Amino acid sequence: MYPPKGPTFKGSVTWYTIDLDLPPSERWKLIITDKKAEVRAIRDLANAFVPSGKLIDLVDKDLVRAFDILVSSCIVIGNLIHGRNMDFGLFMGWDMKNRSWLITEKLKPLVVNIDFQRRNKTVFKSTNFAGYVGMLTGIKPHAFTLTMNERFSLDGGYIGIVEWILGNRDGMWMSFLTRSVLENATSYEEAKNLLAQTKLLAPAYFILGGNQTGQGCVITRSRVLSLDIWEIELKLGRWYVLETNYDHWKEPLFLDNRRTPAMKCMNQTMQANISLKTVYDVLSTKPVLNKLTTYTTLMDVNKGKLESYIRDCPNPCMPW
Repeated sequence: MYPPKGPTFKGSVTWYTIDLDLPPSERWKLIITDKKAEVRAIRDLANAFVPSGKLIDLVDKDLVRAFDILVSSCIVIGNLIHGRNMDFGLFMGWDMKNRSWLITEKLKPLVVNIDFQRRNKTVFKSTNFAGYVGMLTGIKPHAFTLTMNERFSLDGGYIGIVEWILGNRDGMWMSFLTRSVLENATSYEEAKNLLAQTKLLAPAYFILGGNQTGQGCVITRSRVLSLDIWEIELKLGRWYVLETNYDHWKEPLFLDNRRTPAMKCMNQTMQANISLKTVYDVLSTKPVLNKLTTYTTLMDVNKGKLESYIRDCPNPCMPW
């Protein structure tokens, strides 16, 4: 239900401002002060599953699972709505009593919205986990929207990190690349080129939306190069693209098929009825919404709007 309420809505997300003109050591003090107990709790819990206990390692070593959809709305020519469910915590401890993932539940209080500013003007906005400085979900107002998803591959993040440790450091952390793009790129095309061409430490999907008709794509990446750029193409009747952690030209894993029900929802909604409300409804439909879902974010690039909501998936609900 939109505006959010009911059993799937667990709470709104607090906004903070980060002043990029401050030294890095000074920027995050308010957020960390507000979220100190939660940061400590997630660190301690992560230590039980990942020896380093570092959230950056959890995220950038291939563990970002999400559902993203880019929709070309015909209500306003050129308008794009970008929605995502961020899922996190698979196989990292199951709470038998509450029937939920331990890391997932601990992360929900850490979800924050951040307005990154320079000289008191917004550079970009992001939905983040407090204590994590990479970017997984963000908007450059009036220019583009950007999210990142895990891509399963044998040539995965652990190989890239081993190479990085051994001294081959020409690959970039994925969420540091998305942060750099959000901060520095000035257009959809510039962002697309950087996301497609920069060497990475792990394979990934980048979901990128622009501010003009047809500017929306899913960039499928290996660590070294772009394998595919799948774009919205209205002339072909492709008014949306969606990504669920699987290459779009292949069938998803049968145990994790969020693509088929999501496409069914989108096709029943139809392009003429697309709005923040209807996209939120799709993102609230099981199994698109599942026990791993921490938050839902909706972005409207032309309005420069980002709104996020902490989610819950009442039983019966798929664990993933």
